[in-house]
Amino acid sequence: MVEVARGACVSARTVWKWWKRLQTDGVAGLQDRSSRPQRLARRLPRYRQRQVAKARKKRWSSLRIASHYALPVSTVVTMLQRLKLDRLPSLAPPQPLVRYEHATPGALLHLDIKKLGRMAGIGHRIHGDRRRRARGVGWEYVHVAIDDCSRVGYSEVLADETGPTTAGFLARAIA
Repeated sequence: MVEVARGACVSARTVWKWWKRLQTDGVAGLQDRSSRPQRLARRLPRYRQRQVAKARKKRWSSLRIASHYALPVSTVVTMLQRLKLDRLPSLAPPQPLVRYEHATPGALLHLDIKKLGRMAGIGHRIHGDRRRRARGVGWEYVHVAIDDCSRVGYSEVLADETGPTTAGFLARAIA
């Protein structure tokens, strides 16, 4: 059999398999066959698929679903991909933007303060010396006010963010 296998450029095991087919089915057993598996893995029953889909729509994770229903995680992940429920944003439509607008200008102002490091001079990227430091230079504060109705913005760069400074900024913004 080994010499026959070498002559056919196949393994000896394949020759034995063909020999057994010839013994049981005759010459018809040597015809070409499909390489498709004779058995496929069973899919989950429909009721179980519905349970998994329902749990996912409650925003459960794949791991939680698998442990709750005693299923392999790979099975749950594959099924959720097939049902197109694998991504959370696809579970629910996006929430519409709820905008609130005041009818008159100046009725509502949005205030914000951004803290910025003050620049003392040229930095190491230009002069290349990282040993030169500008210690104690301090901060500058950008105060911003935006009107809710008209969306007009007003900003100032001020020395601090204390209450009196911010109150003065607000008075100037309203004016």
